[in-house]
Formats: sequence, structure tokens, C-alpha cells
Amino acid sequence: MKKLLLGSILLALAIVVPRSARAEVNISIGFPLPPPVVFTAPPEVIVVPDAYGVYAVPDIDVDIFFWDGWWWRPWGGRWYRSHYYDRGWAYYNTVPYFYYDVDPGWRGYYRDRHWHGHRWDYERIPYNRLHSNWKNWKTNRYWERRRTWGVQSYQPRPQKQRQELRHQRQRQYQERPEVRRYQQERQEQRQQQKQKQYQRRPKDQQQGRPRYEQQRQEQRRQPQGQQRQHERSQSRDRQHQGESKRYQPQGKPERGDDGRGR
Repeated sequence: MKKLLLGSILLALAIVVPRSARAEVNISIGFPLPPPVVFTAPPEVIVVPDAYGVYAVPDIDVDIFFWDGWWWRPWGGRWYRSHYYDRGWAYYNTVPYFYYDVDPGWRGYYRDRHWHGHRWDYERIPYNRLHSNWKNWKTNRYWERRRTWGVQSYQPRPQKQRQELRHQRQRQYQERPEVRRYQQERQEQRQQQKQKQYQRRPKDQQQGRPRYEQQRQEQRRQPQGQQRQHERSQSRDRQHQGESKRYQPQGKPERGDDGRGR
């Protein structure tokens, strides 16, 4: 009776709770979800110079980006992504590729309307226009080729310089305290998973490797001189066995009438 009542309650909750809320609970994969950001209206974005196809939400203190059809958000040293800007965040187990192309000082350049010494006449892109055009903009490289991201008299960085900046920003990102804490958490989780997998193994596998593998390991640990002496001893034994076979009589000698051999 209790099981039937519990099942009825769970079924009722599944019907009442919205699908998006249930998804946010189930996709955390062991890590907490970022706190929600309340928007009064769909956000406008700006295109970030020198970061190909990356858009940022400039009017909030939280970093939220749009790239390749997804909304991206760093939090607590981890990354999350969603098809929605305000819900449905799912844990993403690595740093997205685009992020090291984003200049860490883009907010200051946005406020000053200057990008590395050049006037930045950025354009605020409405939400609907972004979702209707981002694929064509990406295919045609619209912002960097036709508009140079709105930066006056600006040329894109050479490829070599972009790679150097990416490596530099990657090192700086890895030194952040929240990122280091997250890496430590991941390492602890991996160790716990390995321990659980080891405990699930049969007892004969937990006790050690098969006998022949142990013998091979013991031979490798022997000093080199002992190994050579052992090899020479085995070679002499094989040689003696061969000589014994060579001189062994093949049968009894034939005898004549007088009992002597012919």
C-alpha cells in the first residue's frame, strides 16, 4: 500500500513539475548548477572582436556568451551550456574552444567604446535577429570581413599572434582559484570512480596479476648479471641434453653363432 501511494505521489509530481525544471535537476552530473540569471526581456548581444562568431551579453555582470548555436556560461571554474539564455544549463566537461579567443578585457573596451586604441562602434544585436542570422553570419564571416566587428581602421590579428594569445590566456585561466578548485574536485572524483571499479572486480583479479606475469616482473627486477648467468645455465643444459642423445646406443648389437658381434 505504501509503495502504491509513493508511486502515485511521484507520478503527480512528474505531471506538475515543468519539463525544463526536471531537466535542470538531472543534467548536473555530480556538479551543482549555476544560479539563475533573471532577464526582464530577451538579451541583446554584441559581437566580440577577434573572436570569430562569438557574441556576449554586455548588460549583466555574469559572463554569458553565444557561440555555434549554444549559450555558454562559466561558473565555479566549470562550464555550462544551453539552447536557452536563462534556463536548461547542462554541465560541459571542458573549456569551449572559442573562449581563449575572447579578450578578458572586453567589458572595459565595451564601456570605453575603444578596442586596443581603435574606435569601436559596436552594434547591439537583438535576440531574434541573432537567432535568425547567426548561421549565415558564421558561413560568410560577416562581422570580420565586412564590418571588422565595428572597429575603425582595424585589421584582424595574424594567425601566429592569435595562437600565442590563446596559449597565454589558457595559462592565465588555469591559474584562477576557482578553476584550480574545480580541477581538484575532478581529480578526487576520478580517484573515487577508480576505487569503485576496483572494488567491483572479482577477488582473484584484486589479489594480483596471473602467475606468469609475476614471474616476468621478477625476472625483469633481477640484476643483469644474474639474468645472463641464468641464460648461460639454460644454454649449457640444452647442450648437454643434445650430446647425450647423440651418443646414446640405438639398439643391441647383432650376435653370431659364437655369441660375438659380427
